[in-house]
Amino acid sequence: MAEADSKVSDSQVEVRAPSQVISEIERTRENLAQTIDALTERVSPGSIARRTLAKAREQVSRPKVQLIGGAAVLVTVAVLAIGMWRRRH
Repeated sequence: MAEADSKVSDSQVEVRAPSQVISEIERTRENLAQTIDALTERVSPGSIARRTLAKAREQVSRPKVQLIGGAAVLVTVAVLAIGMWRRRH
């Protein structure tokens, strides 16, 4: 064990005042508390339901360009088909 201790030089050891250590611990606790609060909000059933509802509303309110374009093509083909059918009869 003495060999492992001898490999660490004095220049590699950071000496901190107790007040610095206490401040760091308090900042770490605050960061952890914020992280836990964020995770709790993210996984709560109410939040999940709100996000899902908002996503569904967004999808419903989006213009359906492809659907409208497809319907326009279908109507055009139907009109042309009816016109051709009428000419033959």
